[in-house]
Amino acid sequence: MPLDRTGQAEAFDAIGDRYDEAFPHKEGQVASAEWLIRSLPAGARVLDLGCGTGIPTALQLAEAGLRVVGVDLSDGMVALARKNVPAGEFHRADIADLRPGGRRDLGRFDAVAAFFSLLMLPRAEIPLALRTVHHLLAPGGLFALAMVEADVDDFSIPFIGNTIRVSGYLRDELREVVEAAGFEIVEESSYTYAPATVDVPPEVQIFLRCRRRT
Repeated sequence: MPLDRTGQAEAFDAIGDRYDEAFPHKEGQVASAEWLIRSLPAGARVLDLGCGTGIPTALQLAEAGLRVVGVDLSDGMVALARKNVPAGEFHRADIADLRPGGRRDLGRFDAVAAFFSLLMLPRAEIPLALRTVHHLLAPGGLFALAMVEADVDDFSIPFIGNTIRVSGYLRDELREVVEAAGFEIVEESSYTYAPATVDVPPEVQIFLRCRRRT
């Protein structure tokens, strides 16, 4: 499958730490990371997929004594994550690089967090990305996923002074796609969120807490 990431990483390179200013309240994300922390033993290995600046998730996990590995498509975000979370390990990588036989082998993980990163993919890639997460997890491993509820596919939107392309599902279809990739949905929650910037509209955020089926 040809990959088109045109402009996606560059947008986040330009946004930098303004991302955290635009999204100052991340209650759903923090709560899902707390679920991972409660559910995992000390020293467990966790992948933050689309780590952004490392705040809050990578920092939250690292401060709880978990071994955090973060990946992001944006060099600028990876640099900020390394600065913000010195205890973590961060790589510039595409999720496609992590597929079986892909260009990067980061090993296996006890848990994966993907907070608003898979929505950066075209819909045609999302099921494969979910199967990649399944591959990266140890049997019974945990997966915390956040998406914005929206019936869109590779749709261009203004975003903090830049333009990005996003995809999404309505809630029932999202559940179906996640379960078809080999996950059991353990818990679900949603939040109505109004970002602190005028060019990002209010959104409904869906959080799924999942376990890899063996």
